[in-house]
Amino acid sequence: MKKNIIIKNSIIKSCANITLPIALILGIYIILHGHLSPGGGFQGGVLIAGAVAIVFTAYGYKEVLSLFNAEKAKTFEDIGALGYVFLGTLGLIYGYTFCTNVLWHSTPGKLYSSGTIFWMNFAVGYKVLAGLGFLIIMLVSNLYQTSEYEEEDEK
Repeated sequence: MKKNIIIKNSIIKSCANITLPIALILGIYIILHGHLSPGGGFQGGVLIAGAVAIVFTAYGYKEVLSLFNAEKAKTFEDIGALGYVFLGTLGLIYGYTFCTNVLWHSTPGKLYSSGTIFWMNFAVGYKVLAGLGFLIIMLVSNLYQTSEYEEEDEK
């Protein structure tokens, strides 16, 4: 029985080691290219926040706590929200409506071709990845405290 558990753990860790960098890179790509293709800040943020769940599945609760800090995640979520509000307010500062695209524009189709929209998309992605990351950390810690994980750690 113990040998079977070790084999399952090594398979899960191997799969996590493969999928974790893919999820992170794809999430960053979707956030940065959200104004050019389907997707955007929310979708990319969810992909990156999924890294917390992948680490928990493969390595357990203690590894999640050592890699991700819940208090910092809450602070980062606030920074993302403030960044979005600031960028939206730029439209009011320049005499337009809230969330008006007022920053410099370049050639359509280029990475930085949408001005304010690019940065707003980035702020949304940052807020979502921090907020969902915090939520997953809280879910994992609640799961850990109310399940047999405590018993496994004692063995």
